[in-house]
Amino acid sequence: MKAVRLLALSLMLSVAAPAWAEPPADVDASVEALRKKVGAAGVSIAIVENGKTTLSRGWGVRKIGEPAPVDAQTIFQTGSTGKAMTATALAILVDEGKIAWDDPVIKHMPWFRMYDAWVTREITIRDLLVHRSGLGLGQGDLMFVPRTHLTRKQTVERVAHLKPVTSFRSAYAYDNILYAVAGQLIEEVTGQTWEIFMRDRVLRAGGMNNATSDSEDRFRIANRSWPHARLSGALRGLGQQQALNERDELGRNGAPAGGLALSADDMAAWLKIQLAHGALPDGKRLFSEKQAAEMWAPVTPMPITPLPDMLKPAQPTQQAYALGWQVQDYRGHRIIQHGGGVFGSITRVVMIPDKNVGFAIMMNSEDSGMLLGLTYDLLDHYLDQDDYGWIAKWEDWYQARLAGGAAFLKQTKASPVKSGPSLPPARYAGRYRDPWYGDIVIGAPSNGLTIDFTSTPRMAGRLKHWQYDSFVTEFDDPAIEPAYVTFALDADGNITGVTMKAVSQIADFSWDYQHLDLKPVKDNK
Repeated sequence: MKAVRLLALSLMLSVAAPAWAEPPADVDASVEALRKKVGAAGVSIAIVENGKTTLSRGWGVRKIGEPAPVDAQTIFQTGSTGKAMTATALAILVDEGKIAWDDPVIKHMPWFRMYDAWVTREITIRDLLVHRSGLGLGQGDLMFVPRTHLTRKQTVERVAHLKPVTSFRSAYAYDNILYAVAGQLIEEVTGQTWEIFMRDRVLRAGGMNNATSDSEDRFRIANRSWPHARLSGALRGLGQQQALNERDELGRNGAPAGGLALSADDMAAWLKIQLAHGALPDGKRLFSEKQAAEMWAPVTPMPITPLPDMLKPAQPTQQAYALGWQVQDYRGHRIIQHGGGVFGSITRVVMIPDKNVGFAIMMNSEDSGMLLGLTYDLLDHYLDQDDYGWIAKWEDWYQARLAGGAAFLKQTKASPVKSGPSLPPARYAGRYRDPWYGDIVIGAPSNGLTIDFTSTPRMAGRLKHWQYDSFVTEFDDPAIEPAYVTFALDADGNITGVTMKAVSQIADFSWDYQHLDLKPVKDNK
């Protein structure tokens, strides 16, 4: 009998428990105690062992301030864990002979373009899924983060203007935008939108009966979780937990990269399919054994980020990206996993194939320390490891990261150079255009400068002078990450361009302000 790590957590609860095939009665109390300690709104966990669901339930509330509880049918936004489901949709089409993994994308979407003509000819369906296109980390995400006016096809058309940061297939850099391309490709091949194909051919066909692929469908389900975040502190992640506007979400154009919502029961069904290599409980198949192997096969080597000493056991010796999955080692075992996050919700899906075990943890808040601690606690449980105190260690790491980010901001705010701006406010006003994002409008009312991201609903606010010809955004929506806005001037004092970057050094990479290259639009047309 080994100690159940969920009960050690950092709460110093000490009990013993049998294997999770028979979940201990007090696991409910321990997870609830952890949730309250951290201040998370709700959490849902699904565990599958040897083809059986051994845990599927929820804790906490769907929305802070309201009594409705989280249960096994409560749907959560699951972010990038849905990339594996977009890959599965493509695998179904491969099984049907409608596409092949190494088909050029332009074979099925002749109008599709990358920035480089050679890459346009060479990029394959497989390349869309494995983060080796040459695009930078999160490049293009502002086309659907935090929301957008753009359609999916308009978004895919604008990929042609994303200038790569490395050569094709030479390096790993995580992106979301090419999964939007994959979603559009599904529509081009089948005549059905990604939302409909995903709902009918993956979710419902796989027994995921609560799950949704369309936000409007999600809003119609009463038993859904609301997103939560801490926005009242020095930076995102600090302050009081608060419910967000659930309609201020990832743009639907980017849904193939992370727009699914699932319950614990749905996740259990998904894990069973994955661990059974595509087989369904009724003996039929969602996808073939061959495609199951394809989707788990490593493709793009991933760099390994060094972890601090207290977290070293979590650092893999090798890791790579497969088709919608990350493959790595942990304590000598192969782990198939993926994390996911949309603003206000985070998820982790993990499988240990040689143990025939999988689990998913979903939260409707952004408390990453708790999510990672639970993940590694469960991994160690199934690998028969002694208690390592993962909850406390990951929570300490997460809080230290936030504290470091806050300290950086405090230091930066204390030391701007008292110089500038070079021009009167009206000279900065105008329309500025980036080839892939579109237009940003700077206004100059009598009380100062304003900024409006025209492709993004309600992404507007004021500009406060920072130093020289740099300003900082003060968005009307506090959930939007602040950015520096810097104007470039020529020798005659004419504005030649505008660049941006996030103020926080730990801002989510999807705020890819740094990829914008804005130029003045003559006559504001």
